[in-house]
Amino acid sequence: MPSPVALPRLSWGSPSAERRALLIHGLGSNGALMWRYGVALADAGWRADAVDLRGHGIAPRALDYTLGAYGADVAAARAGDGRPWDLVIGHSLGGAASVLAAAADASWTRRLVLIDPAISLTDRDRDIVRNSQTRSFDDPTEEAVRAEHPHWHPQDIELKALSAQQASRWAVEQTSAQNPRWDVTDAALRVSVPTHVIASDPRVYSIFRGKPAESAVAANPLFTVSVVPDAGHSPHRDRPEDTLAALRAALA
Repeated sequence: MPSPVALPRLSWGSPSAERRALLIHGLGSNGALMWRYGVALADAGWRADAVDLRGHGIAPRALDYTLGAYGADVAAARAGDGRPWDLVIGHSLGGAASVLAAAADASWTRRLVLIDPAISLTDRDRDIVRNSQTRSFDDPTEEAVRAEHPHWHPQDIELKALSAQQASRWAVEQTSAQNPRWDVTDAALRVSVPTHVIASDPRVYSIFRGKPAESAVAANPLFTVSVVPDAGHSPHRDRPEDTLAALRAALA
C-alpha cells in the first residue's frame, strides 16, 4: 500500500464523546463541506472528525493520486487510543477510499455509510466528473457555485467555492489520469462491516444507483441501499434534511 500522508481535521462534538465518526469528502471538495454530517452527529452526542484528502483543502500535496493512495491515507487516520471508528461516512471519492481502507483492515471501523460512492465509474460518469471539476477550477467563485446550485445553503456555496480555491488542480486532474480503471468493487465485496449506501436519485444524477457498481456490491449481504429522492450527486447539499433522515435510519 502507498505511503500515507497525515490528513488535517475539523471536528464537531465533545472530545470525550463515546462514539467517534470519521467524515471523508469527495473529489475537489474539502472536509468542511461535510459540515451537515458533523453538526447532526455532534447534536446526537457523537464526536465527528472530517479530513481533507491529499491534494485537497490544506492537506499535504503528493505525487501519488491513485485510489490506493487515498485509501492508505484514510486507513492511517485513527480515532485514537487504538479504537476503531464507530462510523465512517464517505462521499464519492471518499466512499471509494473508505471501501479500500475497510477491506484492508476489518478493525478500522465498525460501520460504513457511503454517500453516492465512486465504487466503479462508467466512461460517461468520468466525463461528467471531469467536466464538473473543470468548471469549478475555471471559475472558483461563490457566484459561479450559486448560479449552478441556487438552492444550496449559503455555507455550502461559500465552502464549495473555497474548496476549488484550496485544492490542487493538478492533483484533481491526476486523480483521473492515474486511475485509468476506476473500480474498487473487489474491495467492496471484501468489506466485513455493516455498510449502507445513501444513493442519489438517478432521475437527477447518481454515480451509484442503477450503475454497474450497485449490481456488483449487491453480492455482499452486508450492503444495504437507500435513495434520496430529487437529489443529485451531493445529496447532503441538494436535500440535506432527507439525507440526514436516511443517515439516522441507517444508524437506528
